[in-house]
Amino acid sequence: MSEINRQSVQEIVDGLAPIDWVQMELTAKLYPQEKVLAGMRASAFVKSALRGTFARCFPELTLSELNMKVLRYLTPVRM
Repeated sequence: MSEINRQSVQEIVDGLAPIDWVQMELTAKLYPQEKVLAGMRASAFVKSALRGTFARCFPELTLSELNMKVLRYLTPVRM
């Protein structure tokens, strides 16, 4: 691995939060369907928080317009 790649990888690793071992153990004990549900809940939370942020930034938008803005923000453009 080149020195530039090592430095880039190290910068990424240094920027990560430390591993929460207690949370890892709790998650490991979940059934697969509970893990999926936890992920879905986290996704819904992120979308709701983003929608609230957009609502404060763009008070003139309707709920449908806010939802489209959230979708546009979270969906990568593919051409």
